[in-house]
Amino acid sequence: MNDDAPYPPDRTDDELARLDITVLLRYGLTAAPGTRRTALFGDGAAAAAVILDRLGTEPRSVAFLADTVRAGGLARAAELPEPLPRREAAVLVREWLRAGTELVGGIAADDTAATWLRAVATIIELKQLTRARGRST
Repeated sequence: MNDDAPYPPDRTDDELARLDITVLLRYGLTAAPGTRRTALFGDGAAAAAVILDRLGTEPRSVAFLADTVRAGGLARAAELPEPLPRREAAVLVREWLRAGTELVGGIAADDTAATWLRAVATIIELKQLTRARGRST
């Protein structure tokens, strides 16, 4: 175990939902591999998934947004009138996208953001599958 880790390894969904995703994106998108990038892709992706899942976001919507970011960049995705179908989720994700556009990260930051969004989509899908299995037993 690494005592220098920024967060304890075991967090509840409520604890994750209180994390500041915008800050994690600002410090993690352009960071070299290390603790900031690990925090973004670890707790940050899990937290974003918890929040978006609670807002009823479908994983395919987040995956589509990831593809949009990869194809057109963070700035173009941040300009979308509705980056996700549900209004609350769209407003929140637009904030996250704008945080990424404030960085001078270029294509590397765009690609990292797209990869992160794809990870968020995967976690949402896993959460939904786990719930569905729990209901069917």
